[in-house]
Amino acid sequence: MTTDRFDNTFSETSPTDAAAIDDFVHGFLAYQPKAANILAAADKTPSSALINAYSGMLWMFLEAPVAADKAAPYISRAQNAENANPRERSTINIASTWASGNVPETMRLCEAHSDQYPRDLVIIKLAQYLYFNTGDAPSMLRAGLKALPAASGEPFVHGMIAFGYEQCHQLEQAEASARHAIDIEPTDAWAHHAIAHVMLTQGRVLEGAAFMEEMAPRWDGLNSFMYSHNWWHLALFYISMGKHDEVRAAYDTHVWGLEKNFAQDQIGAASLLARMELAGIDVEDRWKDVAGHIALRGADTTLPFLTMQYLYALGRSNDPMADTLISAIKQKASAPSFEQEVWRNVALPACEGLLAYTRGDFETAVRELGHALPRMAEIGGSHAQRDLFEQVHLDALMKTERLAQAQQVLEMRRTFDPDGVPLNRMLAEVYQKTGLPDLAEAALNREPH
Repeated sequence: MTTDRFDNTFSETSPTDAAAIDDFVHGFLAYQPKAANILAAADKTPSSALINAYSGMLWMFLEAPVAADKAAPYISRAQNAENANPRERSTINIASTWASGNVPETMRLCEAHSDQYPRDLVIIKLAQYLYFNTGDAPSMLRAGLKALPAASGEPFVHGMIAFGYEQCHQLEQAEASARHAIDIEPTDAWAHHAIAHVMLTQGRVLEGAAFMEEMAPRWDGLNSFMYSHNWWHLALFYISMGKHDEVRAAYDTHVWGLEKNFAQDQIGAASLLARMELAGIDVEDRWKDVAGHIALRGADTTLPFLTMQYLYALGRSNDPMADTLISAIKQKASAPSFEQEVWRNVALPACEGLLAYTRGDFETAVRELGHALPRMAEIGGSHAQRDLFEQVHLDALMKTERLAQAQQVLEMRRTFDPDGVPLNRMLAEVYQKTGLPDLAEAALNREPH
């Protein structure tokens, strides 16, 4: 028996296989491309239990309809391996159950596994990911805390815990955990990400931009998701500050263009373009390339949070695939499954509202998004990511002259973005139209600090 860097035993004794396992474990937690080396190792060692189980899991993170089919041969090899130890057998069972589509059972298996192996950070990270996709923030936090005290010296533990705290709105604890992670490992990009969330939520816009700019050189060499997503966060600070040129530069250089076929890169680009337009930034012809790549996905309903943003991009670009996708969404909402409730009562009305918005039907956008917003957390994604749908609804309120409703939403938003340039510009418009010129002038004169 050999152990990984977190003292979890595995059956492989070959130095080459041990290196491949370490590449996956560390690469997965640190968001480094070397995690993908596990696939070549699996093809060279088809009898390896853990290497093939990890390979199947890696394919599942593709977040695409073909993921389970891609994962299947690796999981089959892992199941047929004769030398697996109990932890490896549990890992294989988790991978197999996930690939079968039974997410609730996968989460239960992850919980049981991490109770027994609290230093197995791969499974704890997977559990957080699955809870994230179902909008279960308390379970995200609980999953991360299971690694304490057994793995308290590992930076990735504190980065995971930080994000769990942040999604539970425990912002002081989130920042403390993230900074502890950075003290142990200054390059921990997930901890940087958690602090960006905290500062955005607390309206610490200038501080947040400065922090992320300082961290940015440490993101070189990360996989496309983590690299582009941290730059996406920095771009949100730039939007609030009214720095249009910096936002466009971040989009063109760091957010779009790394892995154009990957789900997370596509929704990051679509989300940022939408926010740019909502803030009054001219995106020129940038939608065309993003929507073109999204259209190649076909009717992808793998995750509601992703699908909603695919649909927005397709609708915004007048791509005929939007009609195909909305039909698939309706079918998904009518098909019995553990997630039917979310598709039927949250994702479907939200999608109808988003598509209506892109087509200039703002009345429908107000109505349908209004139905979905109170339950939007159930589709997954983070607070910062889901805020896009709040912004679209707000803009629809403005476009339908629902000024009293818009004023209430804007002032509530000003509690966490007090100096936001686009926000105060919208408030000034509302106050001017409602006969409150002094408040309009005060909003226009807000200066970032």
